[in-house]
Amino acid sequence: MTATSSVPEPGALLVGVDGALHGRTGGYQKRLGEMAGVYRDAAAYRRALDEHGAGQVVYHVEEHRNSGDEGALIIGTSILQPGSYGDEFAMTRGHLHRKADRAELYHCLSGRGVMLLETLDGRSRALPITPGAAVHVPGHWVHRSINVGDEPLVTLFCYPADAGQDYELIADAGGMAQLVVRDEDGWTTRPNPDHTGYRGQQR
Repeated sequence: MTATSSVPEPGALLVGVDGALHGRTGGYQKRLGEMAGVYRDAAAYRRALDEHGAGQVVYHVEEHRNSGDEGALIIGTSILQPGSYGDEFAMTRGHLHRKADRAELYHCLSGRGVMLLETLDGRSRALPITPGAAVHVPGHWVHRSINVGDEPLVTLFCYPADAGQDYELIADAGGMAQLVVRDEDGWTTRPNPDHTGYRGQQR
């Protein structure tokens, strides 16, 4: 094996405003039946299941990766469909990176959304994201995308390939500390009374 044979090839990617990623190497879909416990209004979630079925796609991800090594990047698109569950909007499950110091970048291609971010020590931010806007998520911030519009929220993301995701952190805490909900101006935040604190958080 030569010194250069183990070096990955560059990836040429074409990214559509609809989230289509030409040159992708993988991806996944998250369906409504897999979102149990994400929304605070369990009755509204059950009504959505009855109306749309467990197989309805809530969001899907297309991604390109050529290595899981430290220093490599995962680049992809996330397409989050619009919807509401009680007074909450459609959202992703959200996560903290398993290597918590790993950062992530989200750039909005189309739609209208909010990036909800929280730290284990109690800070919270809700940042609007619209076409052309980007959110730099530093390490140690829990984060999730929320679609507050009427069309798919499409974002381009990039993060270190060795970051990993901890999805259980939010579920174990009874949800994120803040909720993004409808109001007369479109959306606002309010405290989540079910939030019990993140693992390692000082209460």
